[in-house]
Amino acid sequence: MSYIIALAGKGGTGKTTIAALLARLLKENNCGPVLAVDADPNSNLAEALGLTQATTIGSIVDEVAAHPENIPAGMTKDRFVEYRVQSAVTEGDGIDCLSMGRSEGPGCYCYVNNVLRGVMEDLIRDYRYVIIDNEAGLEHLSRRTTRRADALIVVADATSAGLKAASRIAELARELKIDIKKSWLIINREDLCRGGFQTRPYSKIQVTGLDFLGCLPYDEAVEKISRNGGTLMELLDSAPVMGALRQLGEKIWFCSQQ
Repeated sequence: MSYIIALAGKGGTGKTTIAALLARLLKENNCGPVLAVDADPNSNLAEALGLTQATTIGSIVDEVAAHPENIPAGMTKDRFVEYRVQSAVTEGDGIDCLSMGRSEGPGCYCYVNNVLRGVMEDLIRDYRYVIIDNEAGLEHLSRRTTRRADALIVVADATSAGLKAASRIAELARELKIDIKKSWLIINREDLCRGGFQTRPYSKIQVTGLDFLGCLPYDEAVEKISRNGGTLMELLDSAPVMGALRQLGEKIWFCSQQ
């Protein structure tokens, strides 16, 4: 069965960067095949992985919902959605990518969404690891991709507002009754993780209902790649964030073997 890692966090926390680097580490550890699902309309996961996404699931769903008459004769709606979803997967070297995109234009979506979830469940089974980069509202986990995750990783900064946002995401996951085996919190771009942050009381972290996985440092090389629109696959193995994420990743991979 596929091991599903879902990431969530408010905008600007760096969760797309972490999602891409986790996919890279899985590939480098020969843990593939890996499917990276971009479920945040505002993120650029494919670009971060050095891939070009031709289309999105949102555009496919819009097309089928608004114009069911365009389905080829002799092909059911279920089969057509399955075919289009499979053709939307961008294949890479050890990492494939699928972008969910935006949708919900005019048209009847209830049936299409039900079909889509079944198609996504079948697609996910073809991969050993699946990384889903979610928006804070977890919309795709609740309705369109899968209602389960072996690991939910909430990315936040060390501010009070950041931890409150992480707490709301964890609470939302419980309210949506998403089947989550393990819920973790990562503090990103926190240079104080080597000093002040780790000595502070953990009361605010404990209130989030998430287990503290660890900190990732600010890495200027990552910021430079993001500004220039490059790919994180070019980040040097010696980059500080790579070393820190390897240590956190080992905890995640270990749980996948239990």
